[in-house]
Amino acid sequence: MNNVLKVLGCSKSRQRLGVRQSSAAFERVRKAPEGWRSPRPGGILLLLVMLGVAATASFASAADWLQFRGPGGTGISPEANLPVQLDAKSVTWKINLPGRGLSSPVIVGDKIFVTACSSTEQDRLHVLCFSAKTGAKLWERQFWATGRTMAHPKTSVAANTPCSDGKRLFCLFSSNDLLCLDLDGNVLWLRGLTRDYPNASNSLGMAASPIVVGDTLVVPVENDSESFSAGIDVATGANRWKRDRPKLACWATPVLVPDAKSGQPLVVLQSGPGLSVVDARTGQEAWYFTDGASTMSSSVFAGGVLYVPSKGMAAMKPGAAGVHPETVWHNNQLSPATASPVVLGDKLFTLNSAGILTAADISDGKRLWQLRTTGPHSATPVGFGKHLYLVNEKGLVQVVDTSAPEGAVVSTLDLKDTIIGTPSIAGRAVFIRSDKALVKLGGS
Repeated sequence: MNNVLKVLGCSKSRQRLGVRQSSAAFERVRKAPEGWRSPRPGGILLLLVMLGVAATASFASAADWLQFRGPGGTGISPEANLPVQLDAKSVTWKINLPGRGLSSPVIVGDKIFVTACSSTEQDRLHVLCFSAKTGAKLWERQFWATGRTMAHPKTSVAANTPCSDGKRLFCLFSSNDLLCLDLDGNVLWLRGLTRDYPNASNSLGMAASPIVVGDTLVVPVENDSESFSAGIDVATGANRWKRDRPKLACWATPVLVPDAKSGQPLVVLQSGPGLSVVDARTGQEAWYFTDGASTMSSSVFAGGVLYVPSKGMAAMKPGAAGVHPETVWHNNQLSPATASPVVLGDKLFTLNSAGILTAADISDGKRLWQLRTTGPHSATPVGFGKHLYLVNEKGLVQVVDTSAPEGAVVSTLDLKDTIIGTPSIAGRAVFIRSDKALVKLGGS
């Protein structure tokens, strides 16, 4: 990898680092506002911390929410006793954010992480950490975007949800800036992927989120030009593998499935033509599916079955190296829009943009009931037990009891702000990120 810059250490202020700043790009860092910032384009491709910053002792627990849609990318929390009868008193705290975004919050222990972007060009990138209990800001880091910041007005440069392995935080922005920080905000490495792959972009903005698989960070950069997905070494930021992908804008996030023979984790890369399922460590393709897939809503794996938004919904049992998946059922009446499907108990749920929540039997895909909620929706539902949280684009939170014979909305709460991002759950609380604020519902 070219243009590597070695740095002696990392802290909140580059002024206290004793870093040799010889380039004009670093002169801009000196003059930047409060917080640590990366140089603008033409600066760092990769920053490696050579003197180790002490690793945070925090490790992931079952209650953490470490990626888009949380544990296993399912959107379902194993916790109980979350708030279901919502009212104004359900808001534990609300914190204003310095910029826009639709990335979901990531929670590790008592720390909640969120990204944002600000300025008229959306080229100032923010990574923020708050106390999940009190909402107090623990730290903030700011960076200059090194890639393209064009995005549809509905989305933003801070669209991709970060992920964590319980020790580090990985943040991907629509500008193809990829950052790795420890949980105390020290920068471990960063890459401007546009430097290596200058044509990797689309006119609407990127939004697919990375996931961590062991010591590999899987980064989807699927677009209508220089389209690829890559496996990145979590320790150094260097490529382990890179696969060319269909030249088609795609916002679906990868999910994990086990190899049917070895049980080793395989990564499901989704795009318009279908699925390419690869070894997480090497990127080698194990099996594929070519009957088409959504470029918006992501697949979900639950109970040994992969549910794919493909000309409706298709359920399949994952294959192994050289062995194609077994199709269990297909139903073209189950058609998610932007929101991804969710499995809760023995039901599969899809949500269209108009607000129709459809429940289907996971065993055969037959539709059980439909419930009209208040739309429009972009956020994926999340849930626990028998309840789902739906948040529409105008900020209305709706709690659905999925055990009711036809489903039932049991409470609502209007947060009165634009919400496109998917909520997160941890500590018996629901965390919702709006265009302007971060809100905690319930918990202590």
